[in-house]
Amino acid sequence: MVQASPEQQTVTEILDETGAPVVVLDHVRLAFDEKVVLSDISFTLLKGHTKIILGGSGSGKSTILKIIVGLLRADAGVVWVNGSRMEQLSEPEMMQVRADLGMIFQEGALFDSLTVRENVGYKLYEESNMPLGQVDRRVEEVLGWIGMIDYIDRMPSELSGGQRRRVAIARALAFKPRILLYDEATTGLDPITATTVDEEIIKLRDLEHVSSIVVTHQLRDAFYVATHMAVVGPDGKVKIVPATPEKGREAEFIMIRDGLIIFEGGADALRNSTDPYIQTFLS
Repeated sequence: MVQASPEQQTVTEILDETGAPVVVLDHVRLAFDEKVVLSDISFTLLKGHTKIILGGSGSGKSTILKIIVGLLRADAGVVWVNGSRMEQLSEPEMMQVRADLGMIFQEGALFDSLTVRENVGYKLYEESNMPLGQVDRRVEEVLGWIGMIDYIDRMPSELSGGQRRRVAIARALAFKPRILLYDEATTGLDPITATTVDEEIIKLRDLEHVSSIVVTHQLRDAFYVATHMAVVGPDGKVKIVPATPEKGREAEFIMIRDGLIIFEGGADALRNSTDPYIQTFLS
């Protein structure tokens, strides 16, 4: 079989390749009046990989996610998502790009008046032409995937904090995005519950090949996601195990300080950094 040259390949074909860039930030800057939030941010997220963004409160971590999804526009620099340059898009074009982005917020942001089924399927019910029965099957599929199928007819008020986060992940997953953005998804959860959310992030990355950006200040969760992987055992069950060196290289940390990236690299390199700020942050 003759392989097409890069010039002959379509953007979709290139983006579908393992290791192709799905998000690129190039010298992005953003200020609110006199307050500079992001001074000069550049990084690339590859397909199926994870970027874990760390930094103190107010460092601009969540702002980066809002720029990627188009909720904020950078003052300078270029943002590419799945081959589209975000600042050049019209609103209808941006909606098309957002269809491939899922975002999970700290508070889960579920609709209190809707059941779990209705929350998870909301976007498919309201914004797609998918037949009702097909939507219901997709909702049941993703709730089964995250172990929440028994809660399908419950209201958000009947769920624990961890269960609400998992339902939020299911809702983001329902329309099959290729990129998921997590904004403090485990903050406020107890360690055991937080680990269940971390494992969903890992499973989606390794088994569904979802590219992910994880914003957090929870170091335990950050390192867990970076140093573990999901595998399917001989019995067909999914297991979370320590990552191989090759798999571990697919998760990188970014440390933000004063609107700049002061570190980008793997878990071991972060732990061994001699930068005083990083050492203080990790201690």
